[in-house]
Amino acid sequence: MYNLKFLSIITRLLNYNLIKYLLGSENVKVTILGAGAYGLALATMAKINEHNITIWSRNQVELDELEQKHTNKRVLPNYILPNGIEYTNNLRKSVKNSDLIIFAVPAGAVDEVSKNLKKYYKEQAICIASKGIEQDTCLFVADVLKKQIDTDKIAVISGPSFAIDIVKLIPIGLSLGSLVPEVRKIVKDALENQYMIFEECEDIIGIEVCGSVKNIIAIAAGIIDGLGLPESTQAMFITKALNDMKEIIVALGGNEDTILTYAGFGDLLLTATSIKSRNFRFGKMLGEGQPKEIIDSYIENTTIEGLYTLKSIYKLLNNKNVTIPIIDLIYDIVFNRKEPSEIKEALTSRQKTIKKSK
Repeated sequence: MYNLKFLSIITRLLNYNLIKYLLGSENVKVTILGAGAYGLALATMAKINEHNITIWSRNQVELDELEQKHTNKRVLPNYILPNGIEYTNNLRKSVKNSDLIIFAVPAGAVDEVSKNLKKYYKEQAICIASKGIEQDTCLFVADVLKKQIDTDKIAVISGPSFAIDIVKLIPIGLSLGSLVPEVRKIVKDALENQYMIFEECEDIIGIEVCGSVKNIIAIAAGIIDGLGLPESTQAMFITKALNDMKEIIVALGGNEDTILTYAGFGDLLLTATSIKSRNFRFGKMLGEGQPKEIIDSYIENTTIEGLYTLKSIYKLLNNKNVTIPIIDLIYDIVFNRKEPSEIKEALTSRQKTIKKSK
């Protein structure tokens, strides 16, 4: 029997749901905010682990399709989700009695969703799968959430993992960062299985930097591919980009070792070499010189996180007096109509990657 006084003390330190989980009394109740491809893929992992899953979305059309046909053809064509998942557009209902809340909405929606969640939040563990930086404040997703919800029970996950690959049940490795061991534990219990494994750390900043910046780098890699440059040049660029990402991690207060994790090198390698990457495809269109109307249509109909993040990271690095030449160049190509071919000259530039003002 657990000592009641001891349990009373623990209750003040942790929320009831976490205690319930740690004592092993029942399955984890997981709420996934967002019915996009990645949210549905994570729901699949949690369901394989026989947990109780609720998916929340504001898109009633997609919810109807999920409820009736167990699929979302727009984001995961030809994939049928497991039975037994609940779907709702009622945020209060979705998080009631939940043990773990997973944010899988686009980065630009995190502020609004967390603001609406605040009044229903009951100290659950929160896992952030969204990647990016808020444009106005230049805050990474974890800090955007903390603006609205005062909690340290936050974890971030990131790594080389297209949603379509996750649902195919092939081996996937992700980085899991949180300052709270109990939160890392509940995330692993909810999602880790024979198909998905996690490597743990405390470097939330480093993981978020990697998850955001790699999407920008993927745009540049797509440009290089669109220009017709060979694999040797791609490898050269990725090597330089890996070092740039490490310098950004350090400049923004993260751990440089995070660059050699699933969230760092792993995700960069995948996103910057695969046509499955929306960011890579966007860059490839720029490198090929596709007509403006085709590119604009792609932007309008596709979530390109790197495009959203580019403005924010460019502003953030300028505010920090940090210069990353490749980031500046990608910004000029995308927003100032600089010729994509100028990336070839940048690859052989001897300019120092980072400059810090005194």
